[in-house]
Amino acid sequence: MLSNQYLIKEVKQIISAEGDIITEDIISVLLTDSRRINSAAEGLFFALSGRRNGHEFIAEAYAAGVRNFVVKQGPEIKLPDANFLIVIDVLVALQTLASHHREKFNLDVIGITGSNGKTIVKEWLYQLMTTDKSIVRNPKSYNSQIGVPLSVWQISDRNNLGIFEAGISLPGEMNRLEAIIKPTIGVLTHLGPAHDEGFESEQEKVLEKLKLFKNCRLLIHNYDQLVDYKENISALNRFTWSRNFEQADLYVFSETVIKKNYYLRAKFKDEEIECLIPFLDQASVENAIVCWATMLALDYSPDETDKRLEHLNPVSMRLELKTGINDCSVIDDSYNSDIQSLEIALNFLNQQNQQQKKTLVLSDIFQSGLQENVLYKQVAELIKSKKVDKFIGVGEALLSHQQYFEVPEQFFYTDTTELLNHLLNLNFKGETILIKGSRSFEFERVSRALVQKTHETVMEINLNAMLNNLNYYKSKLRPGVKLMAMVKAFSYGSGTFELANMLQYNKVDYLAVAYTDEGVSLRQAGINMPIMVLNAEQSAFDKLMEYKLEPVIYSFGLFDDFIKYVQQNDILNYPVHLKIDTGMHRLGFEPFDIDLLCDLLDDDKYVRVLSMFSHLAASEAPEHDDFTTIQIKRFEEATEKIEQCLGYSVIKHLSNTSGITRWPSAQFDMVRLGIGLYGIDAAVPATDSALQPITSLKTSISQVKKIVAGDTVGYGRNGVMTKDGQIATVRIGYADGYLRAFGNGVGSMLVNGVVVPTIGNVSMDMCMIDVTGVEVKEGDEVIVFNEQHRIEELATQIGTIPYEILTNISQRVKRVYFYE
Repeated sequence: MLSNQYLIKEVKQIISAEGDIITEDIISVLLTDSRRINSAAEGLFFALSGRRNGHEFIAEAYAAGVRNFVVKQGPEIKLPDANFLIVIDVLVALQTLASHHREKFNLDVIGITGSNGKTIVKEWLYQLMTTDKSIVRNPKSYNSQIGVPLSVWQISDRNNLGIFEAGISLPGEMNRLEAIIKPTIGVLTHLGPAHDEGFESEQEKVLEKLKLFKNCRLLIHNYDQLVDYKENISALNRFTWSRNFEQADLYVFSETVIKKNYYLRAKFKDEEIECLIPFLDQASVENAIVCWATMLALDYSPDETDKRLEHLNPVSMRLELKTGINDCSVIDDSYNSDIQSLEIALNFLNQQNQQQKKTLVLSDIFQSGLQENVLYKQVAELIKSKKVDKFIGVGEALLSHQQYFEVPEQFFYTDTTELLNHLLNLNFKGETILIKGSRSFEFERVSRALVQKTHETVMEINLNAMLNNLNYYKSKLRPGVKLMAMVKAFSYGSGTFELANMLQYNKVDYLAVAYTDEGVSLRQAGINMPIMVLNAEQSAFDKLMEYKLEPVIYSFGLFDDFIKYVQQNDILNYPVHLKIDTGMHRLGFEPFDIDLLCDLLDDDKYVRVLSMFSHLAASEAPEHDDFTTIQIKRFEEATEKIEQCLGYSVIKHLSNTSGITRWPSAQFDMVRLGIGLYGIDAAVPATDSALQPITSLKTSISQVKKIVAGDTVGYGRNGVMTKDGQIATVRIGYADGYLRAFGNGVGSMLVNGVVVPTIGNVSMDMCMIDVTGVEVKEGDEVIVFNEQHRIEELATQIGTIPYEILTNISQRVKRVYFYE
């Protein structure tokens, strides 16, 4: 049996489980997500309990072919020919199994932790040492209590070095990760404020991180950072680096920018050494110094280390989802390629439902540590399991192993230039295309050819931040409370199917749109979950029925029109939602309407009420709490009366975004999450890191001009230079959604880290900013809003709310979706 294969009876013994073994299966794959099943026959599914109870998805995993499960101690679950290993704590069982697996291998393991830079340092050390080591490492940033055991499970006999990062957010977590990784060499990256909120003090956080190194034979760290913790690391052999202290093993005493490279000089073993780094930003420089120190500590020569550092490649940790040509979607992951990250990217491809056809463009995979025939058999099996419809292989190795691939459409090319020469013959149309390549193949050329051309103003949407926000609000819900996500108005300007796909994948219970055509667009993009239409119009009733959309009934006139329609079409029990006006006075049945509404609903066989809801007018404002209390009482009275006349229970929902956090007693059966999903909640301070803004609006400078005092700028000559200076014209105007109210110094933008004011009127396609005293040039990036220059600040500048700014961003502004 292979080194990463176990009999199920062995697993039972390792994790001290109860339960009968029905079939003697071999386990080689650990599974924690029923949506990401690979090699089901040899898979072991861990029913983890977190925000969602993994036991709810056992049937889904079973349907995908899994027959082995680790479950929490409790009632026996019976499925034909399935093994259930019953444990007290499923997560502990997962970690115990991974720890046992690690014990089998006598290899050096580098354990990395810190506040920032863990993943970059891990990936760069992999780049630096992969030519002479067979390395196993975390895929992407799998550094959590779940991610680490899944990563360590990849160790096999062919590996002679492991590089694993460990991330923590609470006290007590690092000991568990140390027991799994068992590092022999420790690397500490930058220590900063990240994750401070989980600890009582900075000292507590640092001491927790240092637990990863307690059994290491060598620790590599910045001398400056652990001056106050010498007693805690005194038993360890250490290799230190510093920019300030000569006593460090690697003392960096000179730093110079040479063209687009960073030139470092240092003292090491009483000699002067040097290195050249192909990055200029300070975070990358510090991460590169950490790698420099690590290589020297591991006895690589200074000359060889310098040679390798000079060829470091940027690490792209984000998948980019973009609009492509001919109604295609393009997932750009064109900077790295290994089998673990390929699986992650294919999972993201399968989340996309907007096009039925799935296409993969893949380059040869380098430095896998496997023989080519073994590697490409694994790649082919993975692609087959993910049901790719069209496969385009680029590279000599893929070309010579094309016999392994079973894909309906497949094409092979020797290099990227040959692919580009044949691109038109591939007839890309109405498909989702994943571009996944090693950096040397320059697949960014393929991405540029397939992405729809637009101007340089871009709205970036961070899907990971959206998922963080979703989980934040889920954590506030009482058990059993459902969640409806509001995706009306083009998802507050952030997109349609792109966000809806993510919400559907993460099992939100309902979506809500404003108008029928928005719901139709989601259905056409493959969204099959329940969708509520807030403003159903009589003219669109046909589309409601055709696309199985659920209308909100808010008036007697609409009620009559809808009943007539379903009667004429002989439709029974069509699902509808009732809106009650409890004080917002926008739409809905008022309290004095309820008796008549009950009379109309009594014994009505044409509709079935699925939910009743109302809207809180000021849930975020403490000064209006008395009125909110009145609204809650009115809602309870109205829904109780309606349920009595219906004779059955319905879903009741009242809380909006701020209501979820401020009014937990008003959650009822479901809540409606709106702007909070996008990282904005008036009830949560902007300084609270629990919520993350998901959108950034960026543009660029098209021209820079020197202007003398007294000269005017823009239409109407409203902008006047008060002193000699310079202005920059940027590629955004009111046609893009940058409102005219931001003109004449009211608004501001962020350029090279400096906040600068607008000057003059905002034009249709451009506007001007005063960049006097700021070093800028044509082509420089300009931030309209992001996490630092927040949209709430822009809203305050013109006396509006973030909703208005977000929903005004024009459709001609390209949306790019990022996912790690």
